[in-house]
Amino acid sequence: MGVEPENTLRSFAAAQQAGLDLIELDLHLSKDGALVVMHDAEVDRTTDGTGPIAEKTLEELRALDAGRGERVPVFEEVLDSVRTPLQAEIKDVAAARALAEVMQRRDLVSRVEVSSFHDEAVAEIARLVPGVRTALIASRYGTDVVERAREAGAATLCLNIRRLTLEVVEHARKADLRVLGWVVNTQDDLRLVRALQLDGATTDYPEIKRTARFTA
Repeated sequence: MGVEPENTLRSFAAAQQAGLDLIELDLHLSKDGALVVMHDAEVDRTTDGTGPIAEKTLEELRALDAGRGERVPVFEEVLDSVRTPLQAEIKDVAAARALAEVMQRRDLVSRVEVSSFHDEAVAEIARLVPGVRTALIASRYGTDVVERAREAGAATLCLNIRRLTLEVVEHARKADLRVLGWVVNTQDDLRLVRALQLDGATTDYPEIKRTARFTA
C-alpha cells in the first residue's frame, strides 16, 4: 500500500476508512503452519528481519517490525479488525488448505474471495470450500488465460493492466468472467480501466477511490 506499511493492520484500517470495495491481502504459511499476511516469500523487503517466512515460526515473525512499529499480522487478526470484504491471495496448495479450514470454521464464503497466480491453488480452494468466489491472477498472459480460469473454476481474472488488451477482455466477457486490472496507480491507468470497461481495479493509493471503484 502506498500510504501505509503494506499488509499491516494499519494499512487495512486506512483502506477501510477510504471506503474501498475490497481489501486485497497476501497469505503465506509460517514454519509452524500459521497463516501470516505478507506479500513476499521473504521478510527482507518489508520488515527489519531477513530470510524466508517458511523458515520462521509465528513467534519469530511477530517479533519483527513490519513498518512504523507494526507487527506481521495473522489472517484472523485482519478478519477481526476490518469489516470490508477481503480478497486473500494464496501462494500454493498448502496455503489453500490452511485457508479453507479458517473459512469453513468462520463461515467466510460470503466475505472472502480467494485469488492466486497458481491454477492448482485456485482449484484446490474451490474443491475444499464449496461456493467460494475465486480469482486467477496473471502477469504475463494471452487469451489462453480465460481457458485457464475456467478450468480452475475461477469467476474473475485479475490481470496486469500493462499487458491487458481489448481482445483479452472480450474473450473473458464471452466466458462470463469478471476482469480486474492491477496495479492502477495513475490517471493513465485509470483511463485504460474505463476504456476497457473493467469490473474494477487494484491500487496502492486509496484516495483514487474518488474517481473509480477500486480495491486496495
